Amino acid sequence: MIEGNNNNKGFSEDFRRRVKENRPTRWVRFSIVMVLFLLWVAWMGNWWLALGALLLFDIYITGYIPFTWWKRSKNKGVRSVMSWVDAIVYALILVYFLFAFVGQNYQIPSSSLEKTLYTGDYLFVNKTVYGPRVPMTPVYFPLVHNELPFGLGKSYLDNPSVKYRRLKGQRNVEAGDIVVFNFPAGDTVMSKVPNPDYYSLVAMHGRDRVVNDKATFGEVVYRPVDRRENYVKRCVGLPGQWLKIVEGDIYINGEKFLTPENVQFNYFYQSSEGGLTPDEFDRFEIPVDDRYNVDVAPSDAESLRALGFKVNPDGSVPNIYVSPMTAAMVDRMENSPRIAHVMKQVPSPEIMVSLFPEALSGNWTRADYGGEDGLWIPKKGVALKMTPKAWDIYGRVIRVYEDNPTAEWREGKLWIDGKPVDYYTFKMDYYFMMGDNRDNSLDSRYWGFVPEDHIVGTPWRVLISFDKDKSLFEGKIRWNRILKDANPDK
Repeated sequence: MIEGNNNNKGFSEDFRRRVKENRPTRWVRFSIVMVLFLLWVAWMGNWWLALGALLLFDIYITGYIPFTWWKRSKNKGVRSVMSWVDAIVYALILVYFLFAFVGQNYQIPSSSLEKTLYTGDYLFVNKTVYGPRVPMTPVYFPLVHNELPFGLGKSYLDNPSVKYRRLKGQRNVEAGDIVVFNFPAGDTVMSKVPNPDYYSLVAMHGRDRVVNDKATFGEVVYRPVDRRENYVKRCVGLPGQWLKIVEGDIYINGEKFLTPENVQFNYFYQSSEGGLTPDEFDRFEIPVDDRYNVDVAPSDAESLRALGFKVNPDGSVPNIYVSPMTAAMVDRMENSPRIAHVMKQVPSPEIMVSLFPEALSGNWTRADYGGEDGLWIPKKGVALKMTPKAWDIYGRVIRVYEDNPTAEWREGKLWIDGKPVDYYTFKMDYYFMMGDNRDNSLDSRYWGFVPEDHIVGTPWRVLISFDKDKSLFEGKIRWNRILKDANPDK
């Protein structure tokens, strides 16, 4: 008993000594970290996490766990190396929390929002607007998304995993928002060809070849929600709304959706004589990747003349191109002596890649989409009567996004866990996303709805922008885009 009391007394004296030895600056640092930590715990809404305060108290004040053992080493090399390791670890922890709960940088890799957001823009994506999503795969390397560099494999561990949960944000997703989200069809990819996704590859090459040709495509890889590729599009349809597209115009619940200023459609245009020079393309603001020359056969001359294109007396046809353009770009061309004719392209039904949903969209096009009634966008808590048509549209939503792996359509009914279901009640909200480059954007018209648990955030500002077609001395850095509003139509 006496020995026990002595041990308790020794620990108490040692504890007080450790506390008293800390300088005031150490207490200030600890207080700041503790306040931020407790605010984060309150935001998370899980007070069990507050137990982490004990670890912080030991790290900053008492030091029983020897995290800083290297400071007492007599080896100068060990102290030097470990000081760098210590700084890097602290930085990675800070980056982890900033990227997970505040925001992160994101690069625009494609032209689906061109003229609103440019290929080569680097954005800061704000995750606090809609509320940050608690990481579902919490153990990951914070500076990369799903693959480590140099072919070192996955950047995350599949386990442990956490169910979807979103912290309180400033507001919900609104119509017209530009949104960054995880690609829904990116749940399954091929290891050697991760883009396009597995489903697109199967549509293009057939399942047997994709699965069996491992030299070309590799192995089938499943990715959790928050490790799927990041996409950025504009939200044009909200949960519970009806959407259809008529001659390129979007209608929501029967009313025309506001068209963004920089929306683009494909146009054919013809030079008055000869071909357009690179400088002329630049003056018309048409990037290199969008300068498509149309092959014209001599037999096409009369049909082209009937469409208003210029045909020379000898039967030859001046160069015809097709590019995505805004209304302002079309107006500039129509008033230029270098352009003989401009005509909007009329999209035809897709051949290589089907529109969504494949079972119903045979005669739909990018510009005339949704059929007579349009598509209903699923809304959380709404019970939908299940019919064969409903299964064709919402089958993947029910089976994959809502985690009902046993769901199937048989005997004229929806079956889940071996039981027939007449109505299905959706567990999440869903959104319909489209690019402003309407005729050149792989979006919800091709792969369907975006579930709420895939939403990452909304772009806030363009940090910097690089034009890949220009050298450093020819205007590679787009100075006029630095800190530009990344969501100008809102």
